[in-house]
Amino acid sequence: MLDEFEGSVQGHRDGHGYVQRDDGEADIYLPPNEMRAVLHKDRVKARIVRQDRRGRPEGRVVEIIERPEQPIIGRLLHEGGIWLVAPEDKRYGQDVLIPKGATGTAKAGQVVVVQLTEPPALFGQPVGRVREVLGEIDDPGMEIEIAVRKYGVPHEFSEACLSEAKALPEKVRPIDKKGRIDLTDVPLVTIDGEDARDFDDAVYCEPAKVGRGKGWRLLVAIADVSAYVQTGSPIDIDAYERATSVYFPRRVIPMLPEKLSNGLCSLNPEVERLCMVCDMLVAADGEIYAYQFYPAVMFSHARFTYTEVAAILGNTRGPEAAKRKDRVKDLLNLADVYRALLKQRSTRGAVDFETTETQIVCDDAGRIEKIVPRTRNEAHRLIEEAMLAANVCSADFIAEGKHPGLFRVHEGPTTEKKEILRGYLKAMGVGLSITDDPKPAEFQAIAQATKERPDAQQIHTMLLRSMQQAIYTPINGGHFGLAYEAYTHFTSPIRRYPDLLVHRVIKAILNRSRYQLPVLPTPGEAHAKLAKRLASRVKSPTTKPQKTTVAPTKETLAWEAAGLHCSANERRADEASRDVEAWLKCKYMREHLGEEYGGVVSSATSFGIFVTLDAMYVEGLVHITELGGEYFKFDEMRQELRGERTGIRYAIGTRVRVQVSRVDLDGRKIDFRLVREGEDLNARAMKDKGVPPATGTPAKPSTKRSARAKSVEAGSDRGAAGPQSAMQAFKSAVKKAANKMKGRKPRR
Repeated sequence: MLDEFEGSVQGHRDGHGYVQRDDGEADIYLPPNEMRAVLHKDRVKARIVRQDRRGRPEGRVVEIIERPEQPIIGRLLHEGGIWLVAPEDKRYGQDVLIPKGATGTAKAGQVVVVQLTEPPALFGQPVGRVREVLGEIDDPGMEIEIAVRKYGVPHEFSEACLSEAKALPEKVRPIDKKGRIDLTDVPLVTIDGEDARDFDDAVYCEPAKVGRGKGWRLLVAIADVSAYVQTGSPIDIDAYERATSVYFPRRVIPMLPEKLSNGLCSLNPEVERLCMVCDMLVAADGEIYAYQFYPAVMFSHARFTYTEVAAILGNTRGPEAAKRKDRVKDLLNLADVYRALLKQRSTRGAVDFETTETQIVCDDAGRIEKIVPRTRNEAHRLIEEAMLAANVCSADFIAEGKHPGLFRVHEGPTTEKKEILRGYLKAMGVGLSITDDPKPAEFQAIAQATKERPDAQQIHTMLLRSMQQAIYTPINGGHFGLAYEAYTHFTSPIRRYPDLLVHRVIKAILNRSRYQLPVLPTPGEAHAKLAKRLASRVKSPTTKPQKTTVAPTKETLAWEAAGLHCSANERRADEASRDVEAWLKCKYMREHLGEEYGGVVSSATSFGIFVTLDAMYVEGLVHITELGGEYFKFDEMRQELRGERTGIRYAIGTRVRVQVSRVDLDGRKIDFRLVREGEDLNARAMKDKGVPPATGTPAKPSTKRSARAKSVEAGSDRGAAGPQSAMQAFKSAVKKAANKMKGRKPRR
């Protein structure tokens, strides 16, 4: 039928669900009764049957097209003589019945992996058998064991892969050096974090004449994984399936076996290693004047940490510099070329927001000890700029060679996001906006113009949220955020499969040959099937029109499929990592129930505000019902909640004080209760942040303390001494505000 469509079922913990359509149209709501016969992740054919009370299209499942082989992870329970498994992922919505003889060695309360033997039906629960016992819920590392299975992350190498890796040599042999440039006398060094175990990039810089002026010769040497991992080999098959390494606190699931990732392909100090080199001439203004690629053999002369390099650059006569005196001059050259490249970044108008990343520090039992911010110093930025330079040269080399490959494409904001951002900037009184076809420089100009405003964090967050996610695709659409016409990933082939493909393509161009991806069995059908599964999560670039309407070749389809696969698995790795971090944070916060913390509103929604705690970097929800006894309306333009009676506003960046009220480990959710609510206090907080009123005129910072603020400071908050006086002060403040509002026209 014409109104039927295909898609994937996305369950919801409350019992209903959605069909995520393959054609990219809006998701279709499935009521709980429709979810009885289907499972989360099922591929179905459905049709729209009605509109629900909220005006949403409501669907009915016509046919189950495919039920993926999806193990369900959960706790084994024994209730009333019946064995069942309660899924850890609540999107499945139904417990799985386990026949008496299908529990295996599992005991009640343990975490198990279940294989379905009977699907759910309208009047019957799904039935399964225990396939694997993971252990007790509080076992160290259990959250990772759950996540890798929940998200389908491959975590065990095949026997063929391990066997092939075992047969690889222990070190670089004379035969391996054939046809390579010998760079063992060049003092290349690695610069990584203290806890890094694999080193896939090394750098060296020296002054050089560029054209008629001065400049630098910058070498970026990257581990040559393609020398050991042949297309279609067992190692390659496993690497492609994983597509990326997955990073968890205290554990990494690598893309390659350890013999490669920490051995042969790791640029360890004082050993020979095979590498691919991007050799660049950089002019004084940071422009890359010329570049060349070649395979080489190198010898890392030192393993530096970011902290060490930053200390040396900060004080060339300090103790760190004294220990590395032979390398100080080289590091200073790297710092010089970095500053030139940074100047070029500014000239391009690349977007450069400073964001706070966090690191979870765990104890030996796998529990969080503390959450600390990752500080980015000059050494981090130095390496980042060198890697960006090598990546942009790689993209240019592939484009100039007219060879298919995978570009890293980051498009500008969608039409919808542009409208939201424009409205927001206008509502916030920002004198700048974006055009219909915005350039990165416009975003950077807004960031620079607002960086001194008290609400700068709020504005910069909205700028970031207006942008799209980057993807891998053979269709070059440029990189919006970095302001590059072409960009790709070349610098991390140990942990990213697209980088390995880029290395193979570069070698093919150098050898005047053509790299051929393994052809899909039935290219058209297989690609269409893969595209349908992944396109709903990862969309190909659409802003640039196609030059031709000729049907794509088998080769093009294979590259498109590879891009979709790598992009989707990158998202999968991110989701699994976030899930584990959320689990750990929930377990951590369970030990702090009832405690109070200061925090900042990180986002506002129609159902409440999300608050990130200052000292702990943990985010939780303050539900709208906890904001006070009045009606709050969500202002989409300003991205804030506003009380209709008092005018209290909660926007990104608003400072609040909250109490940890509830932790849902299964749902990975933390709920806060607002401790210091009150019209005067919060109005003062918004004024102190300089948030302009509706007229667009910036509010002057207030230095007066409100009656509510005084009562709070005197200890008369919720649960403290003197609650009656606090309530009287609050009511008095509300009454005064109401009197002031009389006779005023409503703000629109």
